[in-house]
Amino acid sequence: MLKGNLVFGQSGGPTAVINSSAAGLLTTALASPFIEEVYAAEHGIVGILKDRLFDIGQEELKELNLLTQTPSSAFGSCRHKLADPAIDESEYKRILEVFEKHNIRYFFYNGGNDTMDTCHKISVYLDKAGYECRVVGIPKTIDNDLCGTDHCPGFASAAKYVASSFMEIKLDSHVYDYPQIIIVEVMGRHAGWLAASSVLASHKGAGPDLIYLPERDFSLEQFERDVRAVHEKKGDVMVCISEGCQDKYGNFIPEMFADKDLRTDAFGHKQLGGAADTLASFVKEKFDVKVRAIEFSLLQRCAAHIASPIDVNEAFQAGKAALNFALEGYSDFMLGFDRSSNNPYKIEMIRVPLVECANLEKTVPDEWINEAGNFVLQPFIDYTLPLIQGETERIEKDGLPLFANLKRVLVK
Repeated sequence: MLKGNLVFGQSGGPTAVINSSAAGLLTTALASPFIEEVYAAEHGIVGILKDRLFDIGQEELKELNLLTQTPSSAFGSCRHKLADPAIDESEYKRILEVFEKHNIRYFFYNGGNDTMDTCHKISVYLDKAGYECRVVGIPKTIDNDLCGTDHCPGFASAAKYVASSFMEIKLDSHVYDYPQIIIVEVMGRHAGWLAASSVLASHKGAGPDLIYLPERDFSLEQFERDVRAVHEKKGDVMVCISEGCQDKYGNFIPEMFADKDLRTDAFGHKQLGGAADTLASFVKEKFDVKVRAIEFSLLQRCAAHIASPIDVNEAFQAGKAALNFALEGYSDFMLGFDRSSNNPYKIEMIRVPLVECANLEKTVPDEWINEAGNFVLQPFIDYTLPLIQGETERIEKDGLPLFANLKRVLVK
């Protein structure tokens, strides 16, 4: 067994259960005789570069356990892209310097596609440098677009929030004696898993009439025809639109109209949002009815009050299993889920080589989308429904959720 210290980091957008993975990893590491000190990096890889590490050994166990019901990223996140080491290895040298200083022999990074790319680059560099360190990726993304795993921690809870919210909005929209067109925007850059989850509400009789995913080209002309057909038949229309929908030229919905340039982040990703508002303005010009735009925004990824119990538990077990695999000698992998059964629901923890999931995206299968490209079919329901089962349980104080209160003591 390799003995030494461990550092954990969080990267990318938070989820309702990302801290549950942290709890699983950190509490298991604190109890391991092979892990001498346990650290967490402030703002992920940025904290490592700045040598700002929190001493988890200073935290109370009860607070670490409360991470399982605490949303957001407890230790801070980042969107920092490491350069190609063949072009610029300065940051890799700095990472190695910090790892050597603190005797880091286990590095766990919790995030999505770009995070796995960072993990793989660091793993390859440390191996070439002759520095023994087990590097492991722990999956996290509400987008559910990581390759190599059946699903990702964070997706189920966000899906449960989306489906539940659509059911509630649907009932609210029927209280008046006049028709409405409601357009709801859901997160998802190039993969429509989360937007597709709105079909669970329709499955229960209170969901959207139309669902548009990034997996199919979006046409304003077809959108207008689809909305008109539902409006003429039912009066009320509810639409779910993924923020990542694009036309055949690669333009996101706000870009289909003049003066709608989108900013980009460190990874070159365009910063999305505004699809529902844009389409609402478009629809108002075409229909003489009340039109409402709703964007779930951060709510869909931080709604721990409605987190899926299965998601919370799987996220915790993912952190725990990731450490156990590393202690067994495995490195340069992402922890993944392999589903063997829907009924009863059953998965197995597996190792996925980082090279097979870094910078790659898993999209909704084409055969799970209807021919018109405006709704989702039964196979998606069969896939997602088992992930959201159970009633959310949480500890409260004065009727409000009790979140972890960490000391966040920096290592000197």
